[in-house]
Amino acid sequence: MAEWRLGLGWNERELETRLRHLAGTPVQPLRSAGRHYFSQAMIGLEKAGPPVEGGVFERAWRAIRNYEFSDPTIVVGHFEPKHPLLGRRMLLEIKVFGLRYLCGVVVGAVDERQSADSTLKAFRYDTLRGHIESGNEWFVLTKEHGSGEVWFRIQAHWELGRFPNWWSRTGFRILGQRYQLAWHRLAYLRLREIVGSTGASTGSPRASPLRPIPSGRRLIHVGPYLRTVRPSTAPARGPR
Repeated sequence: MAEWRLGLGWNERELETRLRHLAGTPVQPLRSAGRHYFSQAMIGLEKAGPPVEGGVFERAWRAIRNYEFSDPTIVVGHFEPKHPLLGRRMLLEIKVFGLRYLCGVVVGAVDERQSADSTLKAFRYDTLRGHIESGNEWFVLTKEHGSGEVWFRIQAHWELGRFPNWWSRTGFRILGQRYQLAWHRLAYLRLREIVGSTGASTGSPRASPLRPIPSGRRLIHVGPYLRTVRPSTAPARGPR
C-alpha cells in the first residue's frame, strides 16, 4: 500500500531505507484494459542532422533520464543516480492538496535508435505493488534530422491502483485529471527552460519562439499510441 503523509515529506534517511526495500517489490500489473493517453510538444530546435554534441537533444535527454522535467510541486522522483537507467528503482513523491504519497516504480525498458531521418531515446517505468496507479508510462525524446526539431512525448497506459483509504481514492478521482494536465504542461515548459525556447538560443537559423504549449484538455489526447517504441527490457523481478 502506498505510504502517505500530510504536510511534510520524508527525510533523506527515510527515503534511502524505502529505496532499499523496493529491491524485492514486484511490478503491479494492469487488471483491465486500462486507459491510454499521450501528450507531446516541441521543446527545442538545433541544426539539422543527427543530435549536436552538447545541444538541445543531449541536454534534454540528460534532464529526462534524471527526471528533472517533473515539476517538484507535483511529483518528485527519488532514486540512486549511480544506478543504470535500465532497471532503476524510483520512489515518486506525489503531492496533492497538502497530501504526499510515496509510490514505487521501476524502469522496465529503454529504447535508443537512430535512422537517416530521426534519433530517438526513451525509457518506460512500470508501477510497483502498492502504487496508487497500475500500469506504465513512456518518456520519448525525438529529433527530426531534416528540420532540427526536438520533440518530447509522454504516453501512458494505466488504471487506478491501490489507495491507503477510501477518501484518497475518491479525491484522486475528482482532482487527478486536473493535476495530470498541469504536470504534463509544466514538463514541457521546464524542458524548454532547460534547453532554450527559441531558434536563436539553440543555433538554428529559425529565430522565432516555439509555439505555446496547449493547456487543459487540448494537451492530452486519449486513444491508441501513435508511435511504437521497441524497447530492450529489464527483468521484472528487480534491477540489474
